[in-house]
Amino acid sequence: MSVYNIVFSPTGGTKKAADFFTNAFSPESIPIDLTCRDTNFSQYSFCKKDLCIISVPSYGGRVPAIAVSRLLQMKGNGAGAVLLAAYGNRAYDDTLLELQDTLVHSGFSCIAAVAAIAEHSIMRQFAAGRPDTADEKELAGFAKTIRSRWEAGTLSSGLKLPGNRPYRAYGGVPMKPQASGACTKCGVCEKECPVGAIDAQDPSKTDAGRCISCMRCIAVCPQKARGVNKVLLAAGSMKLKKACAGYKKNELFVVS
Repeated sequence: MSVYNIVFSPTGGTKKAADFFTNAFSPESIPIDLTCRDTNFSQYSFCKKDLCIISVPSYGGRVPAIAVSRLLQMKGNGAGAVLLAAYGNRAYDDTLLELQDTLVHSGFSCIAAVAAIAEHSIMRQFAAGRPDTADEKELAGFAKTIRSRWEAGTLSSGLKLPGNRPYRAYGGVPMKPQASGACTKCGVCEKECPVGAIDAQDPSKTDAGRCISCMRCIAVCPQKARGVNKVLLAAGSMKLKKACAGYKKNELFVVS
């Protein structure tokens, strides 16, 4: 059996949760970075003995479209799949269901799922510090349970996940990162952008139509020279304040 840690995590929160689970499931796993736009994802073809842990963030209650596109290029061939959706303390809505539908279409057998809390990628005050040590313990415990049942052959693909079809409409986020005068045009953001929205010749320029507001460019900028409009950020924070308040728990799904 080979274990794959397949992750779309522009700012690191989803990867943190994925690593907590994956490292407990198996000390050795093969990473696949779904944010890498230069990868030919059609090269990945799995087998029934493989176990793929597939993790994505929830963007407005949906799987990021670019992640869906890249997962659909893969060939599951009956490989087991554990789904993980990370969300910033509001709600994950149809994310897990859409991820399951995507993976089934690609030939995976979905055996378990996790809705994990992670620090909001734009408004960092929501779920700050999550996943934390308590989350790590819970995710690791669930991973060991799934591993034991996977080896015993007591898991089935009849996984029922919350969500609705048609999926929740997603119109994008109006906050698009822009460069400040501190930008040195080093090009790190352009190389790391999952969708190629930053001009290679002039990295201070961003194609707002292509940008998915994943905030990766902000996370990787060595000069801290990229950010979003502060007025829009404040307005967004006020809008989500009530929905994102309080301590939310991770949700774990497996066929009993």
